[in-house]
Amino acid sequence: MIRKHKLLLCIAVHSMPFFAVAQQTEKPVPADTSRVKKTKAPAKEEENRNVMLNAASNTGPREVNIGLPSNVGGITILENDMPVVHFFWPELPTTSWRQSNSLGKVGLLKLGEVAITQGDLGYAVNSYARKGTAKTELLGSLSTNQFGWLKGDITLSGPLKNNWFYTAGVYENFDPSTYDMKFARYVDKTQIYRAGLTKLFNNNKGEVSLFYKYSSSASLTNYSVFRYQEGGVAQELSNFRIGRDSYFLNSGTIRFKDILTGEYMDKNLGSDATSSTHTIDLVGNYALNDSWKLNFNARYHATKATLFYAIPLGTVSQSSADNFTYSDGSRYTGDVQSVMGMYSPNVPTHTLMSRVEIVKKTDKHNWRIGLTESYYNVNKFTSNRSFYYQEVAANPAQLYRSGATDGSNTDDAGFYNYNIAGEYHNGYENKVAAFFSDDWTVSDKLTVTYGLNLKYNKVKGDYYEQQRSPGIVLGDLQTTNFDKNYFNKAFDINAVYKITPKFGLLAEAMYTEQSGRLENYSGALDPMVRVSKSPYGSFGIYLNSDKFSLVSAVNYLTRDNVQTRLNLVNPTNSSQAQAATVYYGIRTIGWTTDIVTSPFKNFDLHYLITLQDPVYRNYTFSAFGNDYNYNGKSVLEISKVLMEIDPSYTMNKWRFWASLRSYSQQFANLTNVLYFKSRWETFAGAAFALNKHYDFGLTVVNPLNQRGAKGTISGAELITDPSPYYNSILTGSYIRPFTIEATVNFKF
Repeated sequence: MIRKHKLLLCIAVHSMPFFAVAQQTEKPVPADTSRVKKTKAPAKEEENRNVMLNAASNTGPREVNIGLPSNVGGITILENDMPVVHFFWPELPTTSWRQSNSLGKVGLLKLGEVAITQGDLGYAVNSYARKGTAKTELLGSLSTNQFGWLKGDITLSGPLKNNWFYTAGVYENFDPSTYDMKFARYVDKTQIYRAGLTKLFNNNKGEVSLFYKYSSSASLTNYSVFRYQEGGVAQELSNFRIGRDSYFLNSGTIRFKDILTGEYMDKNLGSDATSSTHTIDLVGNYALNDSWKLNFNARYHATKATLFYAIPLGTVSQSSADNFTYSDGSRYTGDVQSVMGMYSPNVPTHTLMSRVEIVKKTDKHNWRIGLTESYYNVNKFTSNRSFYYQEVAANPAQLYRSGATDGSNTDDAGFYNYNIAGEYHNGYENKVAAFFSDDWTVSDKLTVTYGLNLKYNKVKGDYYEQQRSPGIVLGDLQTTNFDKNYFNKAFDINAVYKITPKFGLLAEAMYTEQSGRLENYSGALDPMVRVSKSPYGSFGIYLNSDKFSLVSAVNYLTRDNVQTRLNLVNPTNSSQAQAATVYYGIRTIGWTTDIVTSPFKNFDLHYLITLQDPVYRNYTFSAFGNDYNYNGKSVLEISKVLMEIDPSYTMNKWRFWASLRSYSQQFANLTNVLYFKSRWETFAGAAFALNKHYDFGLTVVNPLNQRGAKGTISGAELITDPSPYYNSILTGSYIRPFTIEATVNFKF
């Protein structure tokens, strides 16, 4: 199980097109493709892509994949031109960000724009807080589904006096998901409250806004258990429905041993998984003269972040020597699931961010020069671990074990191996970057966007070098200090050349670097952080007409020195677990073709296909006394053939739409001997505009009601012979089952 890269949001992956877009409001309809995109100059945002249709979860955007493994934080999310969180561990961005009416705009930034402004690799959702309005305005929406999901989202804005304006919003989400837990009602319970003031300067010189946001959020991640069959088929068990049954311990209570104090604590998934945040943003702009403009942003963000997960490892087929019992001492003889609990309680983090830039527009250029800073402090992050057994069933009961000779017996509370692979780090990061960009109209035929990001990153703090042996108490040991400094570079150049008014060439070259973080020091031993370098290149063509637009490009991307920590299960004894820190590289080659067309009146179609071949490079490590080499293996969870088909039809006040995504075979373990067969992720819906005040939407998730697992197979990272796994019980993630979501939107 790859803890940092595949643990939480097994988010639907996609491709690397030139044009893609996120929907602008949270209505349950995909992005409108009714106006065919004309390629004129390198844009900063993608078109035709709805990242908010997420087959795995409705709490955040889906991953837009570029041939690299999705990470636990999902896609990068910006708010008011600054990252929602400095780093996603221990605070996921969806803890304090949801798409809502309190956001005035939501889009998807291109790879190049993210590289120039953030110095990072990947797409980013970009959002802006809704400001006060000249007239009093009320925006709201109410959503529900057949499983009891309730979401309310309302924003009020209007004028005060003397060019002052106000805004206030409330977002409430209560989601029981599609399965019933015995210990809690809601899988996601999130409240976000916002308030803001805006002041317009005289003579239209600019404006300044002050925003405050408070959030409280608790989310859980369920898994499925299934019988794995040859050919990558996940067959449902008679006593467990994929996506409809809970695989959480029926009590929801897991015992931990505080890794710093040694005190035991019983924590419940239903009541002890809440994170809370306070955020203050200062956002503004000012016209310095007729051609120069100043944009400025600043943020203070304080969090008490909690991480709480129960992660299935491997199933145990009992032998006659095993002795598994229920809490009352009665014998259990079925299949057994080993599980790892992870708990990071109320980790205090504080972040100060700022971004200042000046822009100047001329007939040929759009210049931009800026500075960003992000100071991030973590006060003693810990990840407490414990292991336990449960029966293989819906809402499983906890099992106790005795008589084992490998140290996997449980204590009187039913747990063992406290704090194996436990984590700790403490300190701060400070990132200061200067960036520059220019949108240059070279001639009527050639336009070029180019930019550079130079970043200084300091990481300072302390950690423990000691191996995490069972029952370890780090507070009794001596910490080791670290003080590291990095200088990272990123650049992008993106060009469009018009051969004819409707046909032309596209080219892009990009390079990014990523260096060490506090999180790298969570484990034992010095991580020996290395700078990760990612060169990227793309070349393609475009064709435009009144009813048809095509973009087709070949892409090449490599990345080295990717660090991950693996929580491994011994392939010869699933009760044994071990952590390993690994550095590896990835190379991916892709060919993407993106088509938008309106073949007849009121009908629009978006079609995208990607062929890609992402593979690991220099992926070697040792575990359980053996050496492993995964060079040339295909990257986990990423299909080599991807398709998206998005038709829509408008008729009077109605709009009907669908979104179909095809994923070819995906490998489910590092050795590539286990995989899941190809699948479709499907959505469909309708929207009806009653009048200028009300409209209604209906979204159907997984209308084909496909059942099956996706993602990785827990505890199977090291196995090389798949045959013993055929007809065996395994665990993994899954896509949401058939769900009908209804929304009413109102505006006054």
